[in-house]
Amino acid sequence: MTNLPDTPPASEPPENHEGAAEARPDAADAPLGPEEFDLLDSELDAMREHDDEIPQWEFCEGFMAAVICSRRPVPPAEYWPVLLGDSFVPAQRMEFVWHWKRRWKEIEQALDADVKALDDDRSYQPEVLDTRGAIASLPEDERQEVAGEAIPSFAQIWALGFMYAVENWPEDWAAPRDKEAAQMLDEALSSIVALTEDDTGKPEISMFSEDGPPSLSQQRLDDFGEAIWAVYDLRQLWKSMGPRVETYRKEATPGRNDPCPCGSGKKYKKCHGA
Repeated sequence: MTNLPDTPPASEPPENHEGAAEARPDAADAPLGPEEFDLLDSELDAMREHDDEIPQWEFCEGFMAAVICSRRPVPPAEYWPVLLGDSFVPAQRMEFVWHWKRRWKEIEQALDADVKALDDDRSYQPEVLDTRGAIASLPEDERQEVAGEAIPSFAQIWALGFMYAVENWPEDWAAPRDKEAAQMLDEALSSIVALTEDDTGKPEISMFSEDGPPSLSQQRLDDFGEAIWAVYDLRQLWKSMGPRVETYRKEATPGRNDPCPCGSGKKYKKCHGA
């Protein structure tokens, strides 16, 4: 999991799948480690054998963060088809669902914690890969095998996953009427959108390993920190406002001398208005 330096500045109900969390109550609250994330990747790889549009975990991580922040609690039955397609059956992927729930709870708790700096152990740290750093650390002959391929920038896939969720529920992410809240929403989403772009700055830092070849710019790392704070802002914004309330519009009542809307040909006052 990526550890950031100090960067200034809907709870999902459990599903009762036999053999899932109930089988390991001692581990239900433990944060996911490398082995659990590897398992999630393996599950997604297996799904991709039947559907090549199944995303990588980093994309799922961003998607999950956005759904957690959403103004309206989005139920699993609604978001699973959007993320993993109509063929995904939770009961057939119990290990995946159980680890998903653990990560969901972990992110939710992190976003609701009163943190002042991102180096706080309680802060949200997205599970993202420094793919360029990993490739740069390979031997020369292995690097040549991927030469010319488009390699995503640090946290780019995470940001794309986040915005994918936003774009799929536009009504839930529509700007509120309050100008200050609308500005807060716009600035927060802009910070995340910035990460969907390529990192074209001079490589200065490696997030793959402490002594690895530089693979991302300092600006990229700063933008990543701002994007995490933006997720906090979005979580608090929608929690404070609550779900959208639909405006009830009463149909206009015909005048007494108007034709009755029932189609009788009589005046309203002598028909349904009598």
